[in-house]
Amino acid sequence: MSQNRLPWRALLALTLTVLLGCLCEVLPAGLLLGMSEELRVSPSAAGQLVTVYAVTTAVTAIPLTALTSRLPRKRVLLALVLGFAVTNLAIAVSPGYGVVLGARVISGAITGVMWSLVAVYAMRISPPGQAGRALAIAMAGTPVGFAAGVPAGTALGELVGWRWSFAAMAAIAVPLLCWVLLVVPAVTTEPAQPTRHALPKLRQILVVVFVYSLAHNMLYTYIGPVLARMAQETLLTTALLVFGIAAVGGILAVGSTLDRNPRAVLAWCPLLTAVGMVLLAVSDDAATTLTACAVWGLAFGGAPTAFQSVTALIAGRDADRAQSLTIAAWNGAVAGGAAVGGVVLDTAAPALTWTAAALVVVPIWAALRLPTAVGRNVSAGS
Repeated sequence: MSQNRLPWRALLALTLTVLLGCLCEVLPAGLLLGMSEELRVSPSAAGQLVTVYAVTTAVTAIPLTALTSRLPRKRVLLALVLGFAVTNLAIAVSPGYGVVLGARVISGAITGVMWSLVAVYAMRISPPGQAGRALAIAMAGTPVGFAAGVPAGTALGELVGWRWSFAAMAAIAVPLLCWVLLVVPAVTTEPAQPTRHALPKLRQILVVVFVYSLAHNMLYTYIGPVLARMAQETLLTTALLVFGIAAVGGILAVGSTLDRNPRAVLAWCPLLTAVGMVLLAVSDDAATTLTACAVWGLAFGGAPTAFQSVTALIAGRDADRAQSLTIAAWNGAVAGGAAVGGVVLDTAAPALTWTAAALVVVPIWAALRLPTAVGRNVSAGS
């Protein structure tokens, strides 16, 4: 096999790992009513299973990534996949809410390490000059999870019960474990390099990541009520589907561009997100609403990959730990966005979409302030 060809089998194993992590995080949102009824808790208490997961990921990503940074990378990856199997099986057979909550905390911690590890892993096994494409392939698991995995898991839960959805995720993890063992190459654990020279640029990236995620989740969490205020609540399922499909297209589109100019992608993603949000704010018909969701989804699909690519480029050999900062910022904003969005919805609902769009100006400004050198030689950071 040519040394310039992408290691597709290994990268697809990483894609499925990301897909599984994405499903673990967001699937309960589509199963809340069934879980609430059977576990005998309120829907809001069931909803905390999503919030607790995101908060755990944010809090544990940095220390756990640092703790595991000197361990063999492939062994850590195998342990993470095994952890997904065990925690999802525990949820599937759990006798009560407490066990489910505990398993969600453990799974959230696993996910924090997974995001940091997979991003750097994909870039390290890629041929020279193709790190951006490799990262985009690995991270494609996230938009695919939103576009297909969550609806499929929700449908399975409605058909045969929510426990079977978690059992299915545990079952998927078993062949994935074998796949990783057989086809994913081992990578060396590189000693951490001093990163003080990169801290100012990392701070800018963290601003981009946190504010973008905050704005996105402010609006995405409450897209149902937003459409209801526009008398378009019947479009919700279609709008989410259009968003998910566009997100898949977005991550595929940024792959080759990341290798040439990641700084440009970093700026264009929040810019297009703002355009989509403004279109949604002024929409008065179904066509405009769905167009807005498509533009927003296209931008969202490429954003996390751009964030991780530029973070790895700046951090160099300390990319694993730098990625944990990005993951902590993103997931902290997931919880913060839901909270802030809820306050705005209760106090000034018509301003929610405009507030989110205005916030996205901050990551656009921060991305444009990065040195143009960040746009060169992305693979050098891998």
